[in-house]
Amino acid sequence: MSYKGIYKVKDPSKYRGDYKNCVFRSLWERKFMKYCDENKNVLGWSSEEVRIPYRSPLDGKIHYYFVDFWMRVKTTGGLVKTYLVEIKPEKQTKPPVLEENKKMTPSKIKQIKTYALNCEKWKAARNYSKEKGWEFVILTEKHLFGK
Repeated sequence: MSYKGIYKVKDPSKYRGDYKNCVFRSLWERKFMKYCDENKNVLGWSSEEVRIPYRSPLDGKIHYYFVDFWMRVKTTGGLVKTYLVEIKPEKQTKPPVLEENKKMTPSKIKQIKTYALNCEKWKAARNYSKEKGWEFVILTEKHLFGK
């Protein structure tokens, strides 16, 4: 089930972008927005404001990946680090399981294509982050909820 809405930013001075149009596309994203907004060690953040080009393995064309979050954080050691953050269910961060002698269903084909696209997006985000001295991370329910 998908849960979408506009997050009402409490501290607009920390938000980098249009804080009146901060859209969450899942409850996990909403939870992360609340964390960024309320945590004093998060110095700045934004949602879907960073656009990274990548080549689709499906059509060979250049497309753009809007990373879920950008954030600048003061670490416990006092350093300032910048992250690009993608939020995904754990099962979407692993290749789809292909079973021998099983029919390739439209659903399985869609999973394979989605995973291939995500891998290219994440590779582009890692390269972009590395060039800027940032770090790209993928957070799952295990990170967000300790499951």
